[in-house]
Amino acid sequence: MQQHATQAYQTTAKRTGSPRDLEANLLSKSATNLQRIRDAWDLADTELLGALKFNRKLWNVFLNSATNEDNPLPAAIRQNIANLGLFVLSHTIRLEAKPDATGLDVLININREVAAGLRASQLGGAT
Repeated sequence: MQQHATQAYQTTAKRTGSPRDLEANLLSKSATNLQRIRDAWDLADTELLGALKFNRKLWNVFLNSATNEDNPLPAAIRQNIANLGLFVLSHTIRLEAKPDATGLDVLININREVAAGLRASQLGGAT
């Protein structure tokens, strides 16, 4: 799965122009995958753990980046990302232990909202 996540990152990087686009696209991909499983809960037996693992690895990257002292973002933003990342990771662990279709909603919404925010910041000219 780690190799799959790395390949997805590299493939998406080739199609995007900026790190924010890449992050937004990967979050959208994860949200779409989770939504597909949510909509066809019978797929959960075979695909849920893989989708949760991909999402967890993605958020681990964000969390590690946010807590890196070399990160140029303001401390308050880094703290917010870290807090959100910790929530996503703990919620994911709960879903891995006790799968629940409605429990996916929060992960889907967070990924979509963060992706939209990343895209909006690109449109607004922020770097």
